[in-house]
Amino acid sequence: MKQLSFTDIEYANRKKRTKRDEFLRTMDEIIPWDGWISCIKPIYYANNVGRPPRGIEPMLRMYLLQSWFNLSDEGIEDAIYDSYAFRTFMKLDFTAEQAPDATTLCKFRKLLVDNDIAKDIFQTIQDFLAQHGRIMRGGSVVDASIIDAPSSTKNAERARDPEMHQTMKGNQWRFGMKVHVGVDAGTGFVHTVTATPANVHDITEAYKLIRKDDKVVYGDSGYLGISSRDEIRDDPDMSGIDFRINRRPSQYNRLLEGFARHFERQLEHRKSSVRAKVEYPFLILKHRFGYRKTVYKGLAKNLHRLYVLFASANLLMFAGSGARQAEGCFT
Repeated sequence: MKQLSFTDIEYANRKKRTKRDEFLRTMDEIIPWDGWISCIKPIYYANNVGRPPRGIEPMLRMYLLQSWFNLSDEGIEDAIYDSYAFRTFMKLDFTAEQAPDATTLCKFRKLLVDNDIAKDIFQTIQDFLAQHGRIMRGGSVVDASIIDAPSSTKNAERARDPEMHQTMKGNQWRFGMKVHVGVDAGTGFVHTVTATPANVHDITEAYKLIRKDDKVVYGDSGYLGISSRDEIRDDPDMSGIDFRINRRPSQYNRLLEGFARHFERQLEHRKSSVRAKVEYPFLILKHRFGYRKTVYKGLAKNLHRLYVLFASANLLMFAGSGARQAEGCFT
């Protein structure tokens, strides 16, 4: 058992644990560290020559902290030295070792992005949820949300990110990317994530968000007419899906007041009550993790971050669902 330092003893006597401390303790308990480390190990440095690299686990922990709190490489390095909660999550003892520096983290992240490791990390969570009956199958909810990108041209290239695009949302022009997700209609866990420029219509990417065993799909009015698209109509699995898409309010408001209009409103309400499950992962993404703007140039790097964040969002939803106490933590 590790001997407690004076700092550990002092912090153990606090009357209140901060929300950050509780969040990090929860994530530390439920993350399948062995599974995530095994995804990275085959592509990690072989350590045959030169100085030994830092271990995979501390680098992964540092990268997760950076992703969850939306910090720069230098910012997360400073935060680890400044925050006791961060240091505890990193499992660092400053008498024996220091935190990895910003350059080491940058190289580690590049290694993950180049080998598309985040998709494997996301899949490990999908496999666990499926094995423990937390994915109900048979139905999905699809939706998309715009993530803004810096539109300024005050940079070395004097240009905006060429992989991003502008689009009009309501009466406002937005520049950035669009994240598309497919959510299990029964439990609300995210099962599919894709990213496109912001000007790509939601319905264009929808077929990538549907699972082969889905029998019903929910979506907002942006997906009206999806059953008539070639990629849906020509697919033997997707062509038989029952698409329950919300109509635009103007469509049923044209009906005269009475039974027909009341029935139509109730029907739309029931569709919306199921479709609302897709909004919670977006809330976690943008408000809990602060991912309201892109943090890198290019779709690939940002999609890598999105896989990590939605895998973490699934874990967070699992921890708050009560299933954690009933079934035990990840092992």
